[in-house]
Amino acid sequence: MYQPKKYQKKDSNYIYKFIQQNPFATLVLNGERFLATHIPVLVEGDAEDFKLYGHIANHNEQLQHLKDGAEVLLIFQGAHGYVSSSWYKKKDISTWDYSAVHVNARIRIQSTEELEQSLVNLVHKFEKDQEKPLYYKDIPSEIISDHLPHITGFWCEPFKIEGIAKLHQGYDSEDLNRISKKLQKRADPMDPVLEKNIRSENDTKDR
Repeated sequence: MYQPKKYQKKDSNYIYKFIQQNPFATLVLNGERFLATHIPVLVEGDAEDFKLYGHIANHNEQLQHLKDGAEVLLIFQGAHGYVSSSWYKKKDISTWDYSAVHVNARIRIQSTEELEQSLVNLVHKFEKDQEKPLYYKDIPSEIISDHLPHITGFWCEPFKIEGIAKLHQGYDSEDLNRISKKLQKRADPMDPVLEKNIRSENDTKDR
């Protein structure tokens, strides 16, 4: 990951929360060519010691390379967006604000029991806030038995973790307020989160 020093994020709590809040990841590995799959990936453990887990379909081309000990790169991305130089009080260069976490990890294939527990956790995480949640235990057993043989679950054991948040650090309060106002007016659905992230990153400044 390209990480200018002022944008680096090394705090383990920040990394852990970022992954929890942005679980839809890009799973990259090197097969006969670079292969990528976009999947939800959950975290287990705590900020100082965690592992990640997910699953892919067995007809996915990645599966033949997804073996115990294989190295993968997981990319977690937060809200991002274009920031126009026309928003600043003085002419400058336009840019793109974003945040991301990269995790290099080793694969360990899950047992059937581990896979099922992973699915229980996954469904619970995203169903619990629904009006009428349908948990894993509520899915008809014949549907489970039909689908389970067609997916493979895996653990990702991290050995290198990098974080970045490029959110207009170092800009003065006037420009930060101009950026916030423009993002509040723009229609991109990610802009409210991006605006919140910029304010949070710069909240120690005299606004």
